[in-house]
Amino acid sequence: MPTPTRFLHIHPADNVLVALADLAAGESIGFNGRAFALPQPVAAKHKFTLGALAPGDPVTMYGVLVGRATQPVPQGGWLHTDNLRNDNTAPALSGKRPQWTPPDISRWKERMFRGYHRSDGSVGTANYWLVVPLVFCENRNLELMREALLGELGYAAPQPYTALVQRLKNAWRDGASPEALRAMEFSAELKTGLPAAASRQFPNVDGVKFLAHDGGCGCNRQDSDALCGLLAGYITHPNVAGATILSLGCQHAQFDVLQREIERRSPGFDRPLYFFEQQKLGLGENLLTEAIKATFAGLAEADRCRREPAPLSKLCLGLECGGSDGFSGISANPALGHASDLVAALGGSVILSEFPELLGVEQELCDRCVDDDTAARFLQLMRDYNARAHAAGSGFDMNPSPGNIRDGLITDAIKSAGAAKKGGTSPVTGVLDYPEKVTRPGLNLLCTPGNDVESTTAEVAAGANVVLFTTGLGTPTGNPIAPVIKIATNTPLFQKMPDILDLDTGGIIAGEESIEQAGERILDFTVRVASGEVLPKAVLLGQDDFIVWKRGVSL
Repeated sequence: MPTPTRFLHIHPADNVLVALADLAAGESIGFNGRAFALPQPVAAKHKFTLGALAPGDPVTMYGVLVGRATQPVPQGGWLHTDNLRNDNTAPALSGKRPQWTPPDISRWKERMFRGYHRSDGSVGTANYWLVVPLVFCENRNLELMREALLGELGYAAPQPYTALVQRLKNAWRDGASPEALRAMEFSAELKTGLPAAASRQFPNVDGVKFLAHDGGCGCNRQDSDALCGLLAGYITHPNVAGATILSLGCQHAQFDVLQREIERRSPGFDRPLYFFEQQKLGLGENLLTEAIKATFAGLAEADRCRREPAPLSKLCLGLECGGSDGFSGISANPALGHASDLVAALGGSVILSEFPELLGVEQELCDRCVDDDTAARFLQLMRDYNARAHAAGSGFDMNPSPGNIRDGLITDAIKSAGAAKKGGTSPVTGVLDYPEKVTRPGLNLLCTPGNDVESTTAEVAAGANVVLFTTGLGTPTGNPIAPVIKIATNTPLFQKMPDILDLDTGGIIAGEESIEQAGERILDFTVRVASGEVLPKAVLLGQDDFIVWKRGVSL
């Protein structure tokens, strides 16, 4: 059915419609042989009912139960937080196994990307050197190394607002008032972006990245062990050529724990790894001198790497969303789901995370698992996480943010049903707990919180060498070592924030492009990014967001 211009019926079983434009009170809605007038205005992205609802009546969207009415709702009534509560059916093992018809991949079978081949068989889409502290006590030394290395090696990004500060300083010295300073106009061209490879000391190394964090000590052992697993995921990542490790010495996160986690993820790990412990070396200058010398030598070795052709089966895509809106589940997310299915059919890996945003679709995902053990692990991780959230006085049903709610995602089940579309329709081949690594091709479910940065951080640690991130409201999130591609759900957003967005799927809403066409366009752009032909906006802006998840603290 062609996409309607004013509203959309997503699934045949749904008893709601989605407004694709602002609808006025009294506007006549004609659908499936019935016609009714809206009793009140309905903003674009919000939902209204096909029929009258009594308290307790179910509301179905995307073909799944997403809530129940809490008060009478007339036909055409606008659904909002006062008349709809979250509800979903408890999932259970059903014994069903997926029957999947893969998409046509004939166009993609011979397509290659140019990446960095590692000895363990993985292929990187970039080539970075890492400097990693085992404990927050070393963050100051990390910063000193950053200051010493980036400018001298040609990795320092331009400071676009320096000229603005200079003008303000001069005006203040000339007697301008605070009110005049705030009213000053500044229209000089802002030069942003990364230095060209030709200007770098090591042109085949994309950068030196510093993973500052606030963990490693003063926390429970579970958190420090998880931190070592997360850091090991970054050190062994195909986008990383080697790493320098800084340790104080007395913290919970010990080097031998990190080594164990590295060996678990990459047996026989053979990339350069340099370790320095401040309490053994004494003076801070001793630590920094030795660490900088080793890092420079490591960069010289990493610079020998070159991009070589690799099949698309070597792609591992992280699927992420943030700043979601009422269009996410009908444009960008299903388009990304089609791209995900293409990669899965080609033998690549995809990662769907954010477990609080899978509430309400657990049964569907459970039935898509390749075996009972995989399904059982997924259900257990969901139950355990939700139980910890409830013990902390929260719960998955409290996940939608104020921005989500304003844009029509009024229950977690509505948000989840749309968010899960990123995972397409392929079978679930693996279920991972945080911070485990992907070992199987196909769709993998990774237990993370719904927080954008914590989840993206974990997906990359699990092996994602490209992250595809959909947004309806706009967010600048990025990652230190994996390119993050931002996909807008609607054209007005893409036009409003072109500095942080890479692709627009608003043509789906306008009926100008199919979900499949948008998905193929996403994959084509992804291959170009993986080859280093295009740098996404998050990379150009230096959005190196990195947040460690402390279990039970974040939702």
